[in-house]
Amino acid sequence: MERISFQDCYADDLSHCYGCGRLNPDGLHIKSYWDGEESVARFTPRPYHIAAPGFVYGGIIASLIDCHGTGTAAAATYRREGRDMGSEPKLRFVTASLKVNYLLPTPLGVELVARGRVKDAGRRKVTVSVDVIADGRICANGEVVAVLMPEGMKRA
Repeated sequence: MERISFQDCYADDLSHCYGCGRLNPDGLHIKSYWDGEESVARFTPRPYHIAAPGFVYGGIIASLIDCHGTGTAAAATYRREGRDMGSEPKLRFVTASLKVNYLLPTPLGVELVARGRVKDAGRRKVTVSVDVIADGRICANGEVVAVLMPEGMKRA
């Protein structure tokens, strides 16, 4: 049986994000899952995600950290509330703050692994730290402060 990603549990009308929206045909389709107490997402940048020859554009790395962090925030909240992923009311978190540290040039042509850890979780705000790993080396890390999506961002 195939596992369902955190992002696959978002409501249809909130699944258009360029980074992780399953309904965005041109998006990155980042998908996150639990791996014990950590979350993990795997993403292989395409050749056009280039910064300089052989290296990934930093915005793609930031998007990976961002979408993995907000997905992890939603999944952690479901866990904390003792609910199944995607159960009603469906949870959707958005970015309140994003910090990215570029530690090493990130190579193109290899799978990137994002590993997330919940640092702090409140009722409406979750802080997630994320490492981005390529070829066994941490190339970037970051922190996402995610908040429950404000009602004004949701469609009627």
